[in-house]
Amino acid sequence: MANILKPDICVIGGGAGGLSVAAAASQMGAKIVLVERGKMGGDCLNYGCVPSKATIAAAHKAHVIRESKKFGLKAVEPTIDFQDLHDHIHGIIAAIAPHDSVERFEGLGVTVIHDEGRFTGPREVAAGNTIIQAKKFIISTGSSADIPPIPGIDATPYLTNKTVFDLTEAPDHLIVVGGGPIGSELAQAHRRLGAKVTLLEMFRVLGKDDPEITEVVKTRMIKEGIDIRENIKITKVSQETEGLSVWIKRNGQENVISGSHLLITAGRSPNTSGLDLQKAGIKFDRRGIKVDARLRTSNKRVFAIGDVTGGVQFTHAASCHAGIIIRNILFKLPAKVNYDAFPWVTYTDPEIAHVGQTELQAKEKLSSDLRILRFAFAETDRAQAEQETDGMIKVITDKKGHILGCSMAGSRAGELILPWALAISQKMKIGVMASVVTPYPTLSEVSKRAAGSFYTPSLFSERTKKIVRFLLRLPF
Repeated sequence: MANILKPDICVIGGGAGGLSVAAAASQMGAKIVLVERGKMGGDCLNYGCVPSKATIAAAHKAHVIRESKKFGLKAVEPTIDFQDLHDHIHGIIAAIAPHDSVERFEGLGVTVIHDEGRFTGPREVAAGNTIIQAKKFIISTGSSADIPPIPGIDATPYLTNKTVFDLTEAPDHLIVVGGGPIGSELAQAHRRLGAKVTLLEMFRVLGKDDPEITEVVKTRMIKEGIDIRENIKITKVSQETEGLSVWIKRNGQENVISGSHLLITAGRSPNTSGLDLQKAGIKFDRRGIKVDARLRTSNKRVFAIGDVTGGVQFTHAASCHAGIIIRNILFKLPAKVNYDAFPWVTYTDPEIAHVGQTELQAKEKLSSDLRILRFAFAETDRAQAEQETDGMIKVITDKKGHILGCSMAGSRAGELILPWALAISQKMKIGVMASVVTPYPTLSEVSKRAAGSFYTPSLFSERTKKIVRFLLRLPF
């Protein structure tokens, strides 16, 4: 006999979004069943954000040691033990894991089923020997690495984000396929950890970000010794007696790159297989599950959040979606997703951070009625003191000073983007940012100085000079 459960909400997928919904809804009094076939915490904890940032942190420390001469210290080549690095990465995962564990969620009153969930109808999910008949269902199954159909790939060993953090020996020459955020971050990290690195990209590296901003990062990566090949086509790969070979073609010319390890970071695909979505009347395609602004699928009893929807693929997007779900299901509010002030960060060095519209997007909407404000990190005393002068901030406003977007590349850009996200979300004008007092010396001065430049043309104009000269002639 099957065990039948009738909770208020059934969450399929124990990643960032699913866990956020389950924890919040359970603590607010709802009966929750959580179905997870793999590891609690999903990709973010086990194969994504956490291990990648732990790797990047280790790589940064190695880079600081290597570059310490510019601070008057004796520079040395760091000795890197990949077994110790592996233990560091997995130690960080283990430290965070209790927060996402079965024990914690059961302690919150959530019923956790460790099995694969699949729809058997529009109102029912089966997970092992359990049938779940919930009032509402939430699909939060995430995404997995895309493997491009390159000739020879099936016979060639390769790494993805699921396996690269299991390395216990340093790659001699890492060939990275895909120059998006994940590929760029891991390419730079492994270069700093001593590997030779070649980065292959079919189009433009970091192509979703402003080219003026990404040029800062690409220049640094090339300076550090990463071989970047853009606008190429990979024609085949093969395993060799020692290592592997990748054939690339550009402008009609073919070259062969030999390496020791191949890392595939060529996009993500939604995890929809095995869910039997058709039986629940849920529309989807290869890009993900179709949802409306309230994150409802074509079956109004079922919501979908995070990567599986095929939208912006960030952990904080899934967490944002969780809040929308809570308002819709528990409080019956027609909350909708709004990406107008949605920020993202690429954790290269220097970091890239962005919120709102890019220059290109703004130009498509407003044509010539734009103001582009720029300020270099090198113009701040803190950046000079820390020898972190590579970088710039770029702010997009309309002619009246309404803030439309902000992009930056620079040290700790991910920490500096928050006030711009707040300004855009609250529809603030540039004067608010220009008038705020920033502590000295901090990198946050780049934001104030960029904002202040909006007023430079009028503040130092001939008209202003005439007014000042007139006022100075008046008696005090």
